[in-house]
Amino acid sequence: MAERATVRLVPTAYYKPPVLRPLVDHASEVELLARLEGLTSQRLLAAAEGLPDLDRRELAFRAREDQLRHWGHTFVNAAFTYTRAGGNRFNDDRRGAWYCAFDDLTAIEEVAYHRTRELAHIGVFDDEAVYVALLADFIGDFPDLRTIDPRPDCLHPDPAIGYPAGQRLAVTIRAAGHDGLLYPSVRRPGGTCLVAFAPQTVQSVRPGAKWRLTWNGDPAFTAAVET
Repeated sequence: MAERATVRLVPTAYYKPPVLRPLVDHASEVELLARLEGLTSQRLLAAAEGLPDLDRRELAFRAREDQLRHWGHTFVNAAFTYTRAGGNRFNDDRRGAWYCAFDDLTAIEEVAYHRTRELAHIGVFDDEAVYVALLADFIGDFPDLRTIDPRPDCLHPDPAIGYPAGQRLAVTIRAAGHDGLLYPSVRRPGGTCLVAFAPQTVQSVRPGAKWRLTWNGDPAFTAAVET
């Protein structure tokens, strides 16, 4: 399979564009920033020591003095080193994965579902968030779940059912040597998603559109392109 310009949305709070590099005057300052970040960064700690199910040698590395200019690899590493308690649909909390969609609208529905769940937990649906699309290319062996009928348990909309089943399937798929999975979006009918199991399969990360998601008092949200 070969697919270009898949879409992964990240909050702008985690977005570090290349224009930050000119703000640093000397190489020593880059070193200082790297050290400060390393004190609390799960991504950098994993790069130094690894995780229970992630060998540090799998992560994408660049020279430290280049970290503020070549930033794409940090997003890749973060996807595999930061995990949610209990994991996600095709990864547990011992190892992350790179989730993306074939188009912006599908990616929006996927991230909005999770943010709406968080708002439901606190009972407040007044929120606003800006996300940046990260585009990435893939070439590899990705089994396709879109044509399976009936729909398997791993695609159940209830995370309590879908996530454990998906995590078990991912273990089998990884053990068989596959790079990830293609699957129909659970949150947007007709959409397609991709999950990559290894950092080296994520290629040519670059920025795409910026989206503002808004909740005004109820679980429904609006999405608008930021200019």
